[in-house]
Order: sequence, then C-alpha cells, then structure tokens
Amino acid sequence: MRDWVNQAIRKIEADFQRSADTHLFRLDAGGLSGVDIYVKDESTHPTGSLKHRLARSLFLYALCNGKLAKDRPVIEASSGSTAVSEAYFARMLGLKFVAVMPKSTAQSKIDLIRFYGGDCHFVGSAPEMHEAAVALAAKTGGYFMDQFMYAERATDWRGNNNIAESIFTQMAREPHPVPAAVVMSAGTGGTSATLGRYMRYMSHPTELVVVDPENSVFYDSYQTRDLTLTRACSSRIEGIGRPKVEPSFQHDVIDRMIQVPDAASVAGMLWFEARTGRKAGPSTGTNIWGTLQVAREMAAAGRQGSIVTLMCDSGSRYLDTYYNPDWVAERIGDIAPYKGMLATAGD
Repeated sequence: MRDWVNQAIRKIEADFQRSADTHLFRLDAGGLSGVDIYVKDESTHPTGSLKHRLARSLFLYALCNGKLAKDRPVIEASSGSTAVSEAYFARMLGLKFVAVMPKSTAQSKIDLIRFYGGDCHFVGSAPEMHEAAVALAAKTGGYFMDQFMYAERATDWRGNNNIAESIFTQMAREPHPVPAAVVMSAGTGGTSATLGRYMRYMSHPTELVVVDPENSVFYDSYQTRDLTLTRACSSRIEGIGRPKVEPSFQHDVIDRMIQVPDAASVAGMLWFEARTGRKAGPSTGTNIWGTLQVAREMAAAGRQGSIVTLMCDSGSRYLDTYYNPDWVAERIGDIAPYKGMLATAGD
C-alpha cells in the first residue's frame, strides 16, 4: 500500500516538474491612467483551467492522508473544470473516476472528462450533487474527493508555488509590484482562501475582492455572516457561485465582495476577447467586470497602482453556450446594456 502511494506522489510531482508556470499579462483597458491591470492566464495548465492546481492539491492531500488506494474509485461533485482536471490525475494513477454533475453541464466539458477516461453521473441540479456523490462513493466503495470541503486546506497557502506566490513573484519587476487589489470569483472558495491567507502571511496590504454571480449565496452570506443560507437554484455562470455556503469559503480572509449580474459576466467575457484576442470562460467575465469596477474607483480617487485578476479557463469549452448569442438570449437575457457600459469602461 505505501509503495503504491509513494509511486503515485512521484508521478504527480514529476508531472508538476514538467509543467511551466502560467503567464501573467498586462491588460490594456484604456483610459485608466495610473491603474495597471494584469491577468494570470490559468487556461494554459495541462487540463486547461485554474482547477488543475486544485485537483493536484486534492490528490496529494488525499494520498498523504491515506484516502486513496490502488483500484479504489474516485468520486467528485463537479460541474466541469474540477472534474476534467481530476479525471486527468486519476488516469495518471490508474484510478477509475466518476464526476457527479448537473445534466446542464456544457457538453465540451463532459467530452473532456470522458477524454481523460472519466465517467459522468448526472443529477437534476447543483443542489443535488453532494448527496449523490456521497451515495455513489458508498455504493462503489470509492473515495469522495469533496472539493467543496477540502479545497481551502489542501493547498499550502504559505507558498510552494501556489497561485498567490506565483502572482507576487511575477509582479516583482512591475511599476506597482504589490497589487492594490486581487479580484477573484469563488467556486469552492479555495483559491480566495489561499490568496487571502498568503497576503496576510506576507504582510501585503493588497485587498482581496471576491466577485460573485447571481443565484449564489456567497455574497449574501458574506454581508450577513449567515452560514446557513441556501438557494434552490443553480448559478448560471458555470464553475462559480454555489447554492449553499461551502466549508472552503472563508469569509474572514476576504476584504470585499461585489455581486455581478450574469449578463454583465457574459458581456465582460466578450469585452475581454475583443481587447485581448483570447477566448475565456464566463467566470473570467465575472472577474473582469469586478476588476474594471475597482479600477474605475481607483482612477476616480486619483489612486495609482495595480490590480491582478485571473483568466480561469478557455472559452473553447463554451462555444455552444456563452459564445452562442441565441443561447445567451434564452438563458441569460439581454446583455446589450452591459456591453454598452463596457464600451466606455476606461472613460
């Protein structure tokens, strides 16, 4: 048993050693004098999203806690990107992987999970995922990875090339090397927890701003400190927002939250593509909307500095959905007013 675990850890570490860090590039928003915006492109990970970091950490955490074993299935509750990345690591270790997800998940993500050898178990909506995953793990003798429980504790927030350390290292030679703010959307809450803890550990004055879509309880929970809030519906911005307050969502490391309309997230995604030539997913649009709001506030106050946000994944996974005007009109609504607001974003 220990020999298999040792070999599994070596395989994951070797894969990490072969992977370069993700790029940080400067975004020209136009008209925001003295405020520099940077975007860390997490779509360049081997599995194409920020969740590659999380999946690697979760597998190492499970291995070092004695939870994984040869021939033991791995079960996860995920709407897509985490499942894609976990399927990649499960295949690397020769483990069966099953993702429990809403039937509305983008087909491109389903195809990627299957490409990496994973299976999909569908439920009606996001609120059903957790209990279905628990039941499936019990039925199969598998291990429920439970990203929403363990995301905030699986990553070493003090460093070890986590996303926070990577950002600050890459910013070191910029005009404003210590960002005034880092803007990040929340799915599990693990990344925001890592960022907030690291910035406190390093005594950085950087403000952590977490953006949240409609139909998510995180924003309201942050405002009220009510950990029992729930919603019966799912977030319409795939990959972020939750119908309940997850254990990994750490209120106390967040300095500020901004609620972003779903139509604004899609408009932000399209604005980002027009500015950079890069197709990103809708959660990146949420990040961009919040980032531009913070940047405008800084410029209006005469403050200079830098802001960092994330490109969470590639838009190639959403060509049939968020990049399809008919789908957007039916599922999200009219985004024209928000596109108009972004047209003068830097004015």
